[in-house]
Amino acid sequence: MQHSFKDRVVLVTGSAFGIGRASALAFAKAGAHVILADRDADTGTLYMIQEAGGVATQIPCDIADREAVSGLFFNILKTHGRLDHAFNNAGIEGLQGLTHEYPEEEFDRVIGINLKGTWNCMQQELTIMSKQGYGSIVNNSSVAGLVGFANAAAYVTSKHGVVGLTKATALEYALQGIRVNAVCPGIIKTPMIDRATGKQKEVEQHYAEMEPVGRLGQPEEVAQAVLWLCSEAASFVTGQALAVDGGWVAK
Repeated sequence: MQHSFKDRVVLVTGSAFGIGRASALAFAKAGAHVILADRDADTGTLYMIQEAGGVATQIPCDIADREAVSGLFFNILKTHGRLDHAFNNAGIEGLQGLTHEYPEEEFDRVIGINLKGTWNCMQQELTIMSKQGYGSIVNNSSVAGLVGFANAAAYVTSKHGVVGLTKATALEYALQGIRVNAVCPGIIKTPMIDRATGKQKEVEQHYAEMEPVGRLGQPEEVAQAVLWLCSEAASFVTGQALAVDGGWVAK
């Protein structure tokens, strides 16, 4: 189903690659003016949208930097005067390791981007949307926000935190016309997974076999869930952590 976001202003963080790029492209195809926010200077997503006839603006931003986040939203309001939808997608996987050996600075870095960075953006988004009296937010968590994984305590903690943040804010703003949900992707074919597999076919196949559906997910499949959650088709949906995981958490 094709959802219309004609003339809507949509923010996508972590838009340079993977799920962020696929979501930005999908929003643009549906008619939105997409604000691309990423700490990476790559302009590939912007060019892809423009070449397809879509409209987008790129604003570099490190979501862990509150001053940079404030600047991002200042620019959005100055240019558009509103924000209709936001997909807080930016995040990192961090290092793997046993909890008692995990470096404090790395734990702080993962939490600072994945959880506090999402909170940084949400504070600004909710301020704008509260004044508007409407809006929708989708946060990118993970199946690691629903179940545990060994040797990834920082990542799992951060993604569980995103689910908790989603549920709490959904309740706080439900009467203000603002919906807040999360997507929880399974193993998706993105640069993050490529780093985990080393792009080795046999390792990637092992990951695919771990999924009940027998394959990796595609970024575009998560993007469609994001668009649905932002659309009027999901008007009665808020506070949910939607697993887009090929059946992973059903095991």
